[in-house]
Amino acid sequence: MASLMAARWRVALQRWLPNTLFGRLALLLIVAVIVSHVLALTLMFELRPAHLEHPPGPPPPAAAVDGRPMPPPGPGPGGPRPGLLDAPPSLQLGLLLDISVRLAALVAVAWWAARWLSRPMHRLATAAQELGRDIDRPPLPEDGTLECRDASRVFNQMQARIRQQLAERDRFVAAVSHDLRTPLTRLRLRTESLGDARAQQLFRRDIAEMDTMIASTLDYLRGVACAEAWVLLDVQALVDCMADDQLAMGHRVTVAGQAAPLRVQAVALRRCLDNLVGNAIRYGGSAEITLHDAADALTIEVRDHGPGLPTEELERVMEPFYRVEASRNRQSGGAGLGLTIASDIARRHGGQLALRNAAGGGLVAAAIFPRRAA
Repeated sequence: MASLMAARWRVALQRWLPNTLFGRLALLLIVAVIVSHVLALTLMFELRPAHLEHPPGPPPPAAAVDGRPMPPPGPGPGGPRPGLLDAPPSLQLGLLLDISVRLAALVAVAWWAARWLSRPMHRLATAAQELGRDIDRPPLPEDGTLECRDASRVFNQMQARIRQQLAERDRFVAAVSHDLRTPLTRLRLRTESLGDARAQQLFRRDIAEMDTMIASTLDYLRGVACAEAWVLLDVQALVDCMADDQLAMGHRVTVAGQAAPLRVQAVALRRCLDNLVGNAIRYGGSAEITLHDAADALTIEVRDHGPGLPTEELERVMEPFYRVEASRNRQSGGAGLGLTIASDIARRHGGQLALRNAAGGGLVAAAIFPRRAA
């Protein structure tokens, strides 16, 4: 029973306490200031000067009961003790004004001190949040208290190690890409010397499929979008241009809605939309692009009229190299990275990719891109 009550008290305390370091420091300092003033006032009235308890002048005559004199009224057990209300009005006003001014000054100082002490933690949290979007961001300044300097130094060392690992990965991927492309090129040249036209066609298709899978895998591992610059892009013009390109290839793609310019990584955004439109055409034969622009985010929806996906597969299809069993064929299987790359690009922009089955059939892929100041 006691443990249950203690747990309830802890839950109630956590619910009412501020959830930030700044809020808890400010609350602690303000409570300390108020308690100190209450104690000071209590001691001041308990230890007030004696002339407030015994005003000057002759003592009043004592009354007699049964021939015995009664003690004069005073601060003893039976007499009233003078308090703040017995003081002159000017003294009361001056005392309250003095307490109010000091209390307001101390609360303001406590508020500023709490903000000053929590500022390094806020700066560290902001830097960690930005690190996921830009690994090449400037390092944190190593200043402030000893604890802040140590935390900033460790954070900068972690960022340097991550950059070094990414550089080594890029060099490895470049070497693997060269080693894999070289035998594919030789196979493509040898295919041209085959006398059987049917065999040539089959070899070309297999080589093209291998080339596409290698390119998709290496691009995903390379993560080239991380180093791309951020620009203010006319998303409306980009989507219209993509639709025109697909129409020129004989694919039906429509665009609806309007979108204002957005600060993005241009090549990464085009690749994200290319993957979504390509999936829609591959599985549904056509694509419908709808732009939903708002003050806080831009949502780009790509819908197809294919068979859709089971509900339990909507999240799994965005995992690397995962494909629904029904799609494992040469014509529409792919490498299982299109939605993964699109989802990764949306996350790099601070947004997300969400899939849902349309009411009238087909699949809707909604890419959400938050708006930030350019």
